[in-house]
Amino acid sequence: MPATPDPERQGLLFVLSSPSGAGKSTLSRRLLAGDASFVLSISATTRPMRPGEIDGKDYHFVDLARFRAMAEAGGMLEHARVFDHHYGTPRAPVEAAIAAGRDVLFDVDWQGTQQLRDSALGFAVVSVFILPPSIAELERRLRHRGQDDDAVIARRMAKSQAEISHWAEYDYVLINDDLDLCYSQIETIVAAERLRRPRQRALVGHIDSLNREFQELFG
Repeated sequence: MPATPDPERQGLLFVLSSPSGAGKSTLSRRLLAGDASFVLSISATTRPMRPGEIDGKDYHFVDLARFRAMAEAGGMLEHARVFDHHYGTPRAPVEAAIAAGRDVLFDVDWQGTQQLRDSALGFAVVSVFILPPSIAELERRLRHRGQDDDAVIARRMAKSQAEISHWAEYDYVLINDDLDLCYSQIETIVAAERLRRPRQRALVGHIDSLNREFQELFG
């Protein structure tokens, strides 16, 4: 479904974060499929392309020298090293999207979220952290995916504790025990954040119109 711009409001930088296996990717795909105002922020990365991935769709695959040049020139909103590779958010497409009234969905960790808040676009950030119902369930989901060997799963589980420790830095925290309920809560958050007064570009013009009407009717 193509993204639908809304020139009468300012777009959101909508962050979903979670430890691996908590359901962030599933919820992100559902939000993108169900809400035409959202576009996905496509990160740049230095990691090798995996089978089936497409450059410019899944990631912008770049070498380390280019990645560093983009970051040093201010072309990244956020960037970090995750395990053995670098990931970052190119700035220009995000600025263009929110200026057109689109909402940009980010799949970043707590460090990326903090960098987004500290950036020139921090005013547009809305952050949501997704918690698993239990650590045992988190590990079960990782193993059920069948994508990683035991060593990688152990690394992800070790990293999850550090990620969860930053839960209080987010605007909203949800427990993904029921996927449908969790998604419904995300929809509620999105609807409320879009209605915040500073994001309603048309309000100033409407207030001016009401004031003119008062003058015409009552002097």
